[in-house]
Amino acid sequence: MQFLFQEEFFPEGVKPLQLQGDLNARFERFCALYPVQKLAIPYTLELLRGTIQHLEMIDTLIRESASNWRLERIALTDRNLLRIAVYEMQFSEDAPDQVVINEAVEIAKRYGTEDSPPFINGVLDAVRVVIRGGKALPAECKPLVDPVAKI
Repeated sequence: MQFLFQEEFFPEGVKPLQLQGDLNARFERFCALYPVQKLAIPYTLELLRGTIQHLEMIDTLIRESASNWRLERIALTDRNLLRIAVYEMQFSEDAPDQVVINEAVEIAKRYGTEDSPPFINGVLDAVRVVIRGGKALPAECKPLVDPVAKI
């Protein structure tokens, strides 16, 4: 989440979350600056790659599920926490939705504002309904590529 958060601070017009080519190099520099558990690096890179690869779909799901909130108005911490959680809910077979939601709420308690946990819980539950509840995903939400493909 911290990596995605810092990626939001590039100059106007530069979309670093779309610059997939040098993700490994940027993440390597990030790991050199911040304490990162070495055992967590492969899974973290998988989450980052997947989240970045499916960013448009993920952001569309968040926009549709965050009633009365423009994506740009959502706090950066909350927005990036939502992105990672939505990626896990959509593409991870190892983590049940409720576990992903609970973990996201706990992280929001630690790093977000007082309003973050209920907001994160509500948005992710709405995303869960869209993904699992029989509502058809809009065409722009359907994955265009294999989620396990390497970037």
